[in-house]
Amino acid sequence: MSSPKEKICLLSCSVLKRELQQLVKEGKLDAELVFVSKNFHVDYAALESNVRKILEHTKKRFKGKIVLVYGDLCLGQEGEMKKIAQEYGVAKIDAVNCIDCQMGGKGRYLEADPNHNLMFMGPGMIEFFADMKENLKRQGMDDAAFAGMFGGIKGIVLLDTCGDADRCKEALAKSGMNLEVLETRCVGAEGVLAVVMNAINNASRIK
Repeated sequence: MSSPKEKICLLSCSVLKRELQQLVKEGKLDAELVFVSKNFHVDYAALESNVRKILEHTKKRFKGKIVLVYGDLCLGQEGEMKKIAQEYGVAKIDAVNCIDCQMGGKGRYLEADPNHNLMFMGPGMIEFFADMKENLKRQGMDDAAFAGMFGGIKGIVLLDTCGDADRCKEALAKSGMNLEVLETRCVGAEGVLAVVMNAINNASRIK
């Protein structure tokens, strides 16, 4: 008799919430989902503290395998997120950041933007910058100063992961970033699925 399939919990940045929830709803992904707020990304210390807190809580209550759905650079340039995964004995996706994850991981994001002058934006990142703008406005930053933060960017490449490109374009037009959408790529959630499934397979090898 074969053993029952091991349960999987994905601990993910909420930037990927819509894609992961859609994959579960479509029956393409069988996993419990736990999210850490994407807004912690503005503060590495707060992000690390909350990732650790939720990892510790999840490990106590969840008896299956845990996969950390964060990119290599989400906590700094020195592999800090990989070290946390190793410290807690959990698997981690093979991706540079959340955008890389949406593109299928393994550094595809770096290949797509070698000059670092484009902004690749999926639904979660659009929400992230909208929240950031509101927070900065409360701190006294005006619209011109906010738009100036993106002065070196040539434009936006929209990643349509959930089939709502028009809604995303409307949100970008209201974002105050003053950047043109140069291209829309209808990538779907398959890139996220591929990266996550690869990490789930790796998780089965972790004792």
